[in-house]
Amino acid sequence: MSGPERRPASGTQHLLRSGDYQAIIASVGATLRVLRHRGPSGERDLIVPFDADEVRPGYRGLTLAPWPNRVVDGRYRFGGKDYILPLTEPERGHALHGLATWLDFEAVAKDADHLTLAAEIEPQTGYPWRLRVESTFRLTAEGLEQSVTATNLSDTVAPFGASGHPYLVAGPGRVDDWTLELPADVVLAVTEDRLIPTTEQSVDATDPRRFDFREPRRISDARIDHAFTGLRREDGIARVRLTTESGRGVMMAWDEACPWVQIHTADMPGRATDRIGLAVEPMTCAPDAFNSEKALIYLDPMSRAGGSWTIAAI
Repeated sequence: MSGPERRPASGTQHLLRSGDYQAIIASVGATLRVLRHRGPSGERDLIVPFDADEVRPGYRGLTLAPWPNRVVDGRYRFGGKDYILPLTEPERGHALHGLATWLDFEAVAKDADHLTLAAEIEPQTGYPWRLRVESTFRLTAEGLEQSVTATNLSDTVAPFGASGHPYLVAGPGRVDDWTLELPADVVLAVTEDRLIPTTEQSVDATDPRRFDFREPRRISDARIDHAFTGLRREDGIARVRLTTESGRGVMMAWDEACPWVQIHTADMPGRATDRIGLAVEPMTCAPDAFNSEKALIYLDPMSRAGGSWTIAAI
């Protein structure tokens, strides 16, 4: 007598296809696990993938909610009360990337080219609100659109922010070899050791070689793990482009619902995963927004909010 079918470590797998695009979403964390595009030179990855039966490496492809980035020291004050979150980034002493990390999301709508996954964040000591989080993935001829929204199922206003965490891949090589176009005027400075946000600065004020990519240029050896704002938009849309010398690559685009974007060159010296992809994370709020309140969403009872972004081949 055979037992129940074993699920992969990353959860239930959902395959989406449309035109030249293919995506695989894993249910644990509503994670974008694979995104590929078929072009004239064959099929290629647009993000750094991982295996279905692999515990997700770090936050690769994860849905981030009810906050992106860090809550410094895991502490914040909201509605006149103090809260302490679990420190999920112990090496720096912060609460990192929300509470949906290891939730197993359920498919509530699915077709050949789209999928909606949903899960509830239960009230807990450090975040005493119940949220229903939905992550929707839709493939079109324009690429993959992901939207992350939350509905506040509690009786009081909840602090909220959202993002995604794909590591983009332009083509062969590593981050150093690719050209980045990042239309951002402002970078949020952070402390070197713990990445605690300090002041907003012009990208050309202190270290333009590291932060100013308003004109496309090679990333080279620049090491970045910073949030950017002051985004230059065309018709309300901000676009980040990552390309190889051939001009092929990948683009990520989003609207005004995300006034911030985190860029991370995935620096892991000595590891095979060092600088193999560029994390581009459009965010509805700034890092440590539970304390700074920069673009923080105040989610009323039974109201819904979030953000969306598109990944497409160039």
